[in-house]
Amino acid sequence: MAALSTEAIRQGLAKLEGWSYEGKELHKKYTFKSFMPGIEFVNKIAYAAETAGHHPDITINYNVVGINLSTHSEGGVTNKDLDLAGKIDLLRSALP
Repeated sequence: MAALSTEAIRQGLAKLEGWSYEGKELHKKYTFKSFMPGIEFVNKIAYAAETAGHHPDITINYNVVGINLSTHSEGGVTNKDLDLAGKIDLLRSALP
């Protein structure tokens, strides 16, 4: 799966809320009330990522979970990244 053009990435981001594109990656941060809800979210992401065979870079800073998506083998963002970003947003919307 080839890396997308900047225009194709922008079109994909138009369908996603709060995601940005910088440095050949998609980025988003999610804030939770405390540590454990963020960890629950990360665990749900892990299952979705494993199922998709596509794994994001995840940072946890107490109640803030940061996600970076890129297809390293393609040197940039692909449709896999946009698809996983959408799945991650759905997972977040299902949590309190």
